[in-house]
Amino acid sequence: MAAHSHHNEDHGHVGDIPKAQTKAIWKTFVILCVITAIEFAFAFMMEAGTLRNAIFIGLTILKAFYIVGEFMHLKHETKGLIWAILVPTILLCWLLVALLVEGTFYGDSVYNYFK
Repeated sequence: MAAHSHHNEDHGHVGDIPKAQTKAIWKTFVILCVITAIEFAFAFMMEAGTLRNAIFIGLTILKAFYIVGEFMHLKHETKGLIWAILVPTILLCWLLVALLVEGTFYGDSVYNYFK
């Protein structure tokens, strides 16, 4: 038993710690900070209205896509998987908007009927 060695001659790369990706982390941080700063600028400096809301929502969606791509590693996946996730999400958002518009129309018509 004393002659049995447990040394691994493959001084290679089994169990090596990957290099830190601080450059990528700082890049992500800066991009998200810039988008957030632009959102705040539009939210507090622009007059309230549909254009401001559309810009704000668009920037928020852009930031959400970047977060999903970066932190959930979706940007490194195949295009088929990306579309399989993206298309139902877009359709769900469209459904929510359609239901809100139709629900508001129905609510207004019922309210005006009994008025």
